[in-house]
Amino acid sequence: MTTTYTTTQSLPDFDLWQKKRDNNALFSFTLELTARCNNNCRHCYINLPENDHKAKAEELTTEEIKNIIDQAVELGAVWCLVTGGEPLLREDFEEIYLYLKRKGLLVTVFTNATLITQKHIDLFKKYPPRDLEVTVYGITAKTYAAVTRRADLFPEFQRGLDLLLKNAIKVNLKNVTIKANLNEFQEIADFCRKHTRDPFRFDPLIHLRFDRDEKRNEEIRDQRLSSEQIADLERSDEARFSAMQESCERLILPNAPEITRRTVFSCGVGAGDFVVGCNGYYRHCSSLWHPDFMADLRSQTVIEIRKVLVPKIRKIESDNEEFVEGCIKCSIVNLCIWCPANGFLETGRIDQPSQYFCLVAKSRSDNIKIS
Repeated sequence: MTTTYTTTQSLPDFDLWQKKRDNNALFSFTLELTARCNNNCRHCYINLPENDHKAKAEELTTEEIKNIIDQAVELGAVWCLVTGGEPLLREDFEEIYLYLKRKGLLVTVFTNATLITQKHIDLFKKYPPRDLEVTVYGITAKTYAAVTRRADLFPEFQRGLDLLLKNAIKVNLKNVTIKANLNEFQEIADFCRKHTRDPFRFDPLIHLRFDRDEKRNEEIRDQRLSSEQIADLERSDEARFSAMQESCERLILPNAPEITRRTVFSCGVGAGDFVVGCNGYYRHCSSLWHPDFMADLRSQTVIEIRKVLVPKIRKIESDNEEFVEGCIKCSIVNLCIWCPANGFLETGRIDQPSQYFCLVAKSRSDNIKIS
């Protein structure tokens, strides 16, 4: 496939650019320990079977991970998100976690809670994570199985979450809302609000696979809620909908048609963070899997990669008029989850609109205006 974007000029001096952007080269980074997971969620964009030998062989070693952590800390990082797949599948999880903590980092861990043991409880009590986030796919065995395709793991989810809660480990509960659990949404929301101090978070928008597996992508598309369902769901959540209404002036841009830029990336991608991929590759953000913006951390250092890729990505312009006259000038683009990364996953291009995301943004906008 031919890409049709260009860089506008030669790359600027990285040190000067970084000094202007931020005093620290980094603020945070994400560490994907594995793509393997013991669940097999219908909507998941990354998971591979827990016994996938090829995936396991491609994972960074403990020492390689420690080396990257050292580099990130030297560049100013103060926070790390540890995720997967299911990170607790790594036999060296505790060693890596302790290394992060001993480096003085704030650490957030994403887990499905099915593998939590007393050993993890002891670890988290002695060295508390900044956050430990658990996704609640369902609160009945039937719904949990409908999402994860692992009916046998619902009791393990209950056991692991109970261990965390009974031992006063700070847990944030969240939900990915898809067709398979939509009928239980209110019960899930009530459960999460009851067991976590933070506001209930749910995500009704799911994007496609990082590996572009078309069979799995069809499953994801099949599980997506319609734009009307998403708007209605958000309207039913008083706190979330109130926040959207209060931010109406920021979310809906009356002067958007006057924008004249052609640059593809307008977000803060690469400004203060990066992702360590489970395959050992550097990425600017978790969803940006375009090969032009990835690099092998086994053969280059973080700073060497960033010196090239960060300025490069800022200069990318598009010659796709549908994007330039559409997405860039769209007054409701902030109600859409379209971005160059998701655009690539959806269409194979970083500068191509997605009809589904457009419909969601329109339904959200209509909902806010009606109110």
